[in-house]
Parts: sequence; C-alpha cells; structure tokens
Amino acid sequence: MKQEDKQIADGILDRSGRDKNRLIPVLQAVQAEWGYLPDEILVYISQNSDFTTADIEGVSSFYSQFRRSPVGEHIISVCNGTACHVKGAESVYNAVKKVLNIAPGDDTDADRKFTIEKVACLGCCTLAPAVQIGDITYGHQTAQTVSAMLDDYLLSLQNKKGKKPHRLAETGDYAGEVRLGLGSCCIARGSGKLKEAFEDAIEDLGSAVKLKHVGCVGMCHQTPLVEVVTSSGKSFSYAQVQPQDAEAIIARHFKAGSWHKKLKGTLSRALRDMVTDVCSQPVTRYSLDFRDGHVHDFLSKQQNISTEHCGFLSPVDLDEYISKGGFEALKHVLTMEPGDIIDTVVNAGLRGRGGAGFPTGTKWALVAKASGDEKYILCNGDEGDPGAFMDRMLLESYPYRVLEGMMIAARAVGAKKGYLYIRAEYPLAVKRVREAIAKCKDNNIIGDNILGSDFGFDLDIMEGAGAFVCGEETALLESLEGRRGNPRLRPPYPAVSGLFGKPTLVNNVETYSQVSWIFRSGAEKYQQLGTETSKGTKVFSLAGKINRGGLIEVPMGLTIAEVVNEIGGGVPEGRTFKAVQIGGPSGGCIPADMAHLPIDYEALTAKGAIMGSGGLVVLDDTDCMVDIARYFLEFTQEESCGKCTFCRVGTRRMMEILDEFREGRGKMAMLDELESLAIEVSAGSLCGLGRTAPNPIITTLRFFRDEYIAHINGYCPAGKCAALIRYEITDKCTGCTKCAQACPVNAITAKPYQKHVITDDCIKCGGCKAICPYEAVEIVANNVKQ
Repeated sequence: MKQEDKQIADGILDRSGRDKNRLIPVLQAVQAEWGYLPDEILVYISQNSDFTTADIEGVSSFYSQFRRSPVGEHIISVCNGTACHVKGAESVYNAVKKVLNIAPGDDTDADRKFTIEKVACLGCCTLAPAVQIGDITYGHQTAQTVSAMLDDYLLSLQNKKGKKPHRLAETGDYAGEVRLGLGSCCIARGSGKLKEAFEDAIEDLGSAVKLKHVGCVGMCHQTPLVEVVTSSGKSFSYAQVQPQDAEAIIARHFKAGSWHKKLKGTLSRALRDMVTDVCSQPVTRYSLDFRDGHVHDFLSKQQNISTEHCGFLSPVDLDEYISKGGFEALKHVLTMEPGDIIDTVVNAGLRGRGGAGFPTGTKWALVAKASGDEKYILCNGDEGDPGAFMDRMLLESYPYRVLEGMMIAARAVGAKKGYLYIRAEYPLAVKRVREAIAKCKDNNIIGDNILGSDFGFDLDIMEGAGAFVCGEETALLESLEGRRGNPRLRPPYPAVSGLFGKPTLVNNVETYSQVSWIFRSGAEKYQQLGTETSKGTKVFSLAGKINRGGLIEVPMGLTIAEVVNEIGGGVPEGRTFKAVQIGGPSGGCIPADMAHLPIDYEALTAKGAIMGSGGLVVLDDTDCMVDIARYFLEFTQEESCGKCTFCRVGTRRMMEILDEFREGRGKMAMLDELESLAIEVSAGSLCGLGRTAPNPIITTLRFFRDEYIAHINGYCPAGKCAALIRYEITDKCTGCTKCAQACPVNAITAKPYQKHVITDDCIKCGGCKAICPYEAVEIVANNVKQ
C-alpha cells in the first residue's frame, strides 16, 4: 500500500472519527476519495480504528451506496422511481448503454469514463424520467435525448474550467431584483445555466440589479420560473425561460449603466405572451398568471404552512428568514414551560407527516417523561419513497424552518443534541442545511445559551448510505450508530431507549416544518384547517401522468379529484385517469372511480392505502396495474433488510407469482395464494416496511382484479407486459429509419425508404413507437391492436 494512500486514510479517520458509530461516514469518505471501497484501504482502516473487518464487511455490503469494485470517471444514475418507471426509465437506461457501447452484463464503458447504475429515486419526480451525472441532474429524458445529454455534460466540464467570476453590483440601492428558483428540479430544467445567463446580462448592463436565489415555488411544470420585481413594486413573471432570453428580459425592465454594452437579444413572442404586469401591487405568489391560464387553479386551493413565503425567501439567507418572523416562535417557546409547549402541540392536533400519522404531541410527551438527563432528537430526512420529494424540497428551500421546529421540540423534551439524517442522494439539501446550521451557530441560535436563555442545543448531519428501510425509525437509529439498518424489536420504543440507549424523539422533516407556524399563529388556527381527525395541511409531490406536476401544500381533507383534476389539471389529452398511487411502496393504488375520497389518514387506511410521506403518482390507461404492483414489490423485496422470514421470503414468493401473471402463466388459484401471502407478510413482519409491503398488491387485487384475470387469459389490457405483447411495423412505414436509430438493442435494421421489420431481439421498450412520425408502429397483444 502506498504511503500516500495511508496518509489519506489517516486524514479520513482523523476527520470522521475512529469510534464504531462513525463507520458509515468513514466509508463514505473513502468512496468519495477513491470512487469505490478498495480492499487494501479497508484493511488499513480496520487496523487503525475500532472497526473490525466484520463491521466493515457487514455495513459496506448492506447499503446500496457503497461500491466494492472500480468504476468509471463519472457515474450516470438513471432514476427508477415510480414516476420515472411509468414514463419510460428503462428505455433511457438501455439507450445510455447503447450510446456508450457498454457490453451486456457490464456497467462501465470500455474507456472507463462512465459507469451506469439504477437508483431508487432522485427526488425529481415531476421531471421524469430523470438522470443524474456527477452533480448535474437532467429531466424529461428519452432514448432520443441521451446523446445530447452526454454531450452537454462533457461540455459543462470544459466550461467549469474556463469560467470567470462575475462582478455584480454589491449595493443595497438596487433598481430591482430578479428572482430565480435554484432547487434540484429547477436546476434539472436549466436554472443553473439560466443563472449564469442572467449574471452575464446584469454585468453587461452595468446597473444595480440583484439576482436573488429563491426556494421552490412548487410549479415544476413551469420551470425555469423567473420573477422580475422593480423598485416601484411592479412584478413581471415569466415561465419556461431559456438562457437566450435573459439579456432581453434585463433590457426590458432596467435602464443601462454607463458601461452598458449594446444588447442584441429580443423576447420571443411566446415569452412575451407569458408576461404578467401586476401594476403597482407588491408581488405575491398568487399574482402569477401564465399563458396556460390554469395557474390560479394550481394555487387557489393551497395553504402554505410548511412552504410559507415560497417563491420569496432565499433558502439560507438568515436575515431574511428572521425578517419574516423566523425564530419568533423559538423566542416565545424559550419563555414557556416544557409541558406547556407539548400541550400546545397536542391541542393543535399535529400528527406525524412521515407515515401512519402518530400524534406528535403524544410522542413528545413520552420522551419528555422518560427518565435520564441525556436525550436526543432526530430529524428523519431519509426520504426513500419512489415518487416522493417533499422532504428534499423543504430541506433545500426552508432549512431554517426545519431547524426551528427541531429546537422547539428539543426544548419541550429536554434534549441537548440532535441529528438530521438526510439521504446522500440529496446533496443540495445536505449542503444548504449545513450552511444554515453554520449560520445559526454564528448567530447564537444553535449552541450554548441560545438567544440569551439557559437552553443549549447542538445539531449535526448524518448522510444516509442508500437503504430505504432506514426510513423506519429504529433502523435509522442502527444506522446512526454505525451498523446495518436492521429494525429493532419494540418495545422498548425509541422514546424510552433510542440512540445510544437514551430517550430519543424521531419526527420527519415535514412534521418539524409545521411546528413554528403553530406557535406563531396559534393552535386554534391550526385546528381550523383539515378534517376532524387530520388537522392542518399536507405537502404532496404530484407526479406521474399529470399535466401540472409539482409540489403542493393543501389542507387535509381535499379529495383526490380536487388534487388530480383541479390542481394537477388531469391527465394528458387523449388518455384516461386510471388510478393514483399514494404513500409510496407502503401505500396503495386508489382507482379513479374513488376520486371523491378525501385525503386524510383514516379515509386512505380504510381503502388499504396510507398517507405515507405524501408521494402521489397519477396513473393513466397505459399503465398496467399488475406491473405497478410488481414494481413496488420488487422495490420492497430489494430493500428488505432480511431480518424477518415473512418479509424476506414472503415478498420474494409474491414477486414470483406476479412474474407468472406478467408472463401469461398465471392461474386462478394463484390469486388466492397471493392474497393469503399478503395477509401473512403484513401480520408477521417486524417493521413497517414488511407490514405495508403487500399494500400495492392488496389494493390492485381489490380494485383491479379484472386485470389479473386478463393476464391469466394471456392478455395485458395496457399493453405493458413484454411477454404478452409484440411490436409490429405496418405498411405506413416510409423507411425514414428513425425507429432503427432509436432502438437501444438494434432490433431494427435501418433500410432507407423500405418498410422496416422488428426482430425477436426487441425488448418492448416502446422507443420505436414513440419516435415514429407516421404512427407505423403498433402493439399487438393476442392479435388485438393497442
């Protein structure tokens, strides 16, 4: 082993720690340095720390983030979350492999420049299918855009090397400001490049214009969004802005400085049509009125609590957060008795926003009453549900709101130390929360004698390593202690014996984000929102086959129809709303004919689904419910920690049965077996993952049983199950060769001006049908044209 490598390894141990509970951060640092976990480095780490080789092997083999073999220079992560799955992620994955000439069974190209992998969810569900390369995320990818995506990434690497810093005006006397969202979804739609374009335009103009980075405004379907606010208070809003429009937008609204260069850009007619002049009124979120005419429908039913001041606040601007009432709730709480703090939360009716909705105040009271001077508070930000991105957005856009909620909870239960457990797949969220914590420490908001009180509290971040089961609170505790994420037997519950055996409070991101509003506005006002048993608001990620996808916050009790049809604008033209999958892998599929169902804890549970964290994926008539059930079961089977026989073996057997249906070998008796297994797995599993894993099967069997029977008869009504369909090219074919160019497995030979033929190598990805300009590709299932 090289002396240089030893020095690097020693530096990692010095920074990350040598105690057993620091194993995961150490392994993450090793992989960040070498790209994978080299055996000789792991041996050296074991010899110079408290980590045994068994510890290292057990943890590194458990978490999907860790790689044990060399990889390419750049990692291409193709999202396989729910929204991406139903929108064609598999064809994108196959296209990447084809473009890079990656051999079957391999994951790295011959030049070892790129390594491709599938990931459970990138949290950019409204941009499905999404792909992440390095630190850049690309949305709405297809098999046809893959080459352009790879070229763009390589070009971005060159541009980074030659990029010069901008010299924008630094003054408080601005002629106005340009507000630009720079969340993960916005960046994936081009806001990063748009930011650079505005910087160039402002610098060229030579006027004092402030370029302000704001958090998520929720309208992912309209990004990149830009809002121009002049010094007079006039607001002009633009949607789907492109970098080439930045120069003209600045020239339109601001006078040139003395060294202004001549501007050549002009607004496109389409962009002019999307401009809104709000006259003399200060800008508000509800002033937006884009060309589609439905922005009011998207916004009017929403109520902002967790997302308060959305589209205005700069995520890590502490002064701005304070100017809008930030930390006023904490100041008030510091004058209250712990019991009174808890009573306020109880009276508000706040329930946990991460799963089954356990009463938050009750959980706080249990931790407060637990014996012991040392207690911990945890924020569960391990948002692993495919199709969910609420926590990611809240952490990226409103980190101070989450931190303030945690500190109020810590004061209530008597905790002096807290941790935020955040998915490593959310690097921007980690970065912003780190920055927010640092600013709070610098301003005496975190640390000793907070705001001059006798209350002291410290916070740290732990990045997850890629295990969905760690969203279960006791598995999260195991991970924080440096072990595999195996759930613990309960009791004792974490409130009594949690992190390091001490009383521990665990709530999720959204739960904490609601707390400060309750103390500023009052428990009674919070109680007025929602239903009798489900109070307040809920943040949902609205994705899938929907016209207006995005992040929404609505009062509990809105119906599925209101969310899908009114806020989301329904499914695309020509398609039929079929179902909504709610609650992630632990949730269920609710059919369109039950769209009148109110979205609250009890109503969803009664139909076999759960609220979960709030992922809401819309499905249309092109989605096969047997395929959807199998997709979720495969996810939970792969994410099972393996501790319980019911979960480990039962989910695998159910998946085998679903494969029989998808391949046309299903029998009527298998329906009873599937239902019986679902009940047994749910009843016999230790943690929430196993107990809720059968929900997608239970709900699809209950509401879409006819589709299972159709598969028994060898027919997939949606034309999705590969074994039951084939693709054919009809006489409409003109020989344009586009289908051959798009095919990821070369199942079509390009023959210009001749009718093309699809061979048996076809993997049924649908790329040829999607790209054919003459509608010459048809799906044939049991001789029935689709």
